Parts: sequence; structure tokens; C-alpha cells
Amino acid sequence: MPTLLEMAAEIVAAHASTTQMTKEDLVAELAEIHNALQAIEKGESVSVEESDQTQSDAPVISRKKAFGKDKITCMLCGKEMKTLSRHLKTAHDMKPTEYRKRFDIPRTQPLAARSYSESRRVMAKERGLGENLAKARAARAKKNK
Repeated sequence: MPTLLEMAAEIVAAHASTTQMTKEDLVAELAEIHNALQAIEKGESVSVEESDQTQSDAPVISRKKAFGKDKITCMLCGKEMKTLSRHLKTAHDMKPTEYRKRFDIPRTQPLAARSYSESRRVMAKERGLGENLAKARAARAKKNK
């Protein structure tokens, strides 16, 4: 039978495979899970903290600080990334519209870092994607007449 530490490591590894975590997050979660397993083994009750960041309505970071030039920070868990949409779906099972509504983020605010958006815009211009889109729209409009 595996030891408590091995079981805790397996649980944390499974969580880390679906959620981006820093070394500090991994160590903290491993300790937390190990302590919970020890308490269960002793027959003690394990309580889930009310201040769990994923369940709280209060943002982890202010909206002003969440949207940076090189990174965007999730207001639910505090993780930093270039784009937020995929993270919201995989880590929080939430749609961008739900996230915007929860934290009163305007629709005009992109859920991506400014530098990332700018680099994608430059790449699209270099490839002529705007011109191709205009041609396709014109062809569709001509076809529908």
C-alpha cells in the first residue's frame, strides 16, 4: 500500500497536469494534501477553508493590476499568462463572459496581454490577413446579391 506522501504526490501530480503551478504552489499543495490525509487517517475531520480563492467572490488581484503589458493575471487564482480564455475554461470551467460579468470587466478590455495582442496584430498584417478577409467579405456580399 502506498504511503501518505506517495498518495499526496499522486493527487498533486494529477492536479498539476491540468493546472499551471509554480514550484511554490506544488510544495504548498503537497504539504496541504499530506496534512489532510494524515488527519483523515487519524479519524479527524478535515474542513475546507472558507477563504478558498477559487470559491471566493473577491478578486485575488485588482482589475487595474491584472491587465499588464506582458502578462495578464487571473483574478480568480492569481496565475499569470499571456491569454486568459483557455485558462478560464480549463482551470475554472468558466466562460470569458461569465468572468467579465463577475469582475465587471468591460467588453472592450481584451483578455490577453497587450504585447501578445500587438505581436499577433503585426503578424496578421505581415501575412496580409486583413486584405484576405476584406476580399472574402466582398466576394460573399457579391454572391448574396
